[in-house]
This record gives sequence, C-alpha cells and structure tokens, in this order.
Amino acid sequence: MPHIDVNVESDRWPAELPEVETLVHRVARAAIGAARDVPGNAELSVLLSDDACLRRLNRDYRGRDEATNVLAFENDGPAGGPMADARPALLGDVVIAFETTAREAAEQKKPLSHHVSHLLVHGVLHLLGYGHDEATAANVMEDLERAILAGLGIPDPYGERGQDEQPLVTAAGVAPDAQGP
Repeated sequence: MPHIDVNVESDRWPAELPEVETLVHRVARAAIGAARDVPGNAELSVLLSDDACLRRLNRDYRGRDEATNVLAFENDGPAGGPMADARPALLGDVVIAFETTAREAAEQKKPLSHHVSHLLVHGVLHLLGYGHDEATAANVMEDLERAILAGLGIPDPYGERGQDEQPLVTAAGVAPDAQGP
C-alpha cells in the first residue's frame, strides 16, 4: 500500500472540506492503484496550499508568474543502489491551491471535493508518466482520469464538452499546450 503524506498549509482547506485529508488519501490511492508497475512501497507527498504558494512555484519552476490550480513535481532522485528495495519509491509531490480550485469548482457548478479529486488524480497521473502534450496521450490520460473518478463515484469532469471540442482550460489550469511538470 502506498504511503501518502498530506500537508495542509492553508486553513481554508479544512474549513471548507473538513475531511480533506481522508479525501486525499482515498483519491491518491485510487490513482496510484490504477497505474501499472507502481511498487507497493510508493510514496507521494500532497501539499494543500494557496494561490500565493502556487504562483511562487509556477514562477520559479515554470517561468509563469500566475497562480494555477495544481502542479506536480516528479522525484528526480536515484532509483538504484544496494538499498533500492528497502527505500520507498518516491513518486513526487502534488501541490493544490485552494482559491483557484474553489473558484473553478464554483464556476463549473461542481462540488469542491469532486474538483479536488480530479486535480489530484491528474497530478498523480503526471507523476506516473502520463501526459497530454499530444492528442493521443491526452485521450489516454483523460480516459484513465474518467475511470478512476468513476470508481470513486465522481462524474466525468470532461462530460460537458463535445468529443471534438478541446478544453479551454485543462486540469492544470492553463491552456493545453502549457502544462506543468
């Protein structure tokens, strides 16, 4: 079973979603469980923060001086060595901003818990090697997102647009050609 470390940096998260840590654990485990070849000792860090933090991270790591809803940072550490089997497999970090996420949920008329779940699944899938830089990869990733969310009882987050329509804003809060790590 993967280890999920949840850090709540903004008091707005538990004020609006009192069970947010339980939600994060359940959703992250579902996302990790849907992927192949993830070691049982996988470890993920999730930071529930605010727009100021995401703006700073987005500026420092992506050169975009603006807040976004979610960023994912892969672990770049060494995987091998004599103790590789004893150490946890560090997947990386997912960071979610409260204000942008809450605003998007309200604009999309969906529960905040559903939108947070979608963003977390999206971020975890990025850490597991999924992407959306090209149409085929985007379709694979979106289909997996839909399947994971459906397993959690959450409706299709892409369901309101037609099959040939591109989203104006993706789950990472930016145009499709400008995704985060």
